[in-house]
Amino acid sequence: MDNGTINLTYDGRVSLNFRLAVPQSPDKVWKVITQREFLDMWFPADVDFPLTPGADLLFKVTPQQVKRYGLPADHSTHGTVISVHPHHIFEYLWDADTLHWELHPDGTGGCWLTLTHTMEDEESAYAHAAGWHAGLEVVAAQLDGREVDWSPWDRADELASQYRKSA
Repeated sequence: MDNGTINLTYDGRVSLNFRLAVPQSPDKVWKVITQREFLDMWFPADVDFPLTPGADLLFKVTPQQVKRYGLPADHSTHGTVISVHPHHIFEYLWDADTLHWELHPDGTGGCWLTLTHTMEDEESAYAHAAGWHAGLEVVAAQLDGREVDWSPWDRADELASQYRKSA
């Protein structure tokens, strides 16, 4: 998988972008990025996604975040579903950040999966990049039917050096 890219947006925010070619249909990919049974393996929070624009979201910390980063077990953040176009676009707020997932058929039965995470500052983008990269590796394995026999948290630690800002 290619590394993500970090760019400035028109409004002075920063976007972290990943694009992944997958041989599966948008219908199958949609399930992996929206359904709890798949999210529990790779998504960096405990969340249920109601696929209704305007729905409130509650992002709770995972046991790994409590263990690794010392976050309080009852810590949570909030969000709102912005847009849902099944099997094509899923967009939501997570606190002040916007996450935009997009699926485009590639003409061969597969599709392009794009994640754009827009946030306030560049340091946050670098901090999130390795985690999303590792999570998307799990998504690819799930779609391919491969067993996920590694920790995405450990994998993010391994990838972190690829996403450090150059001085």
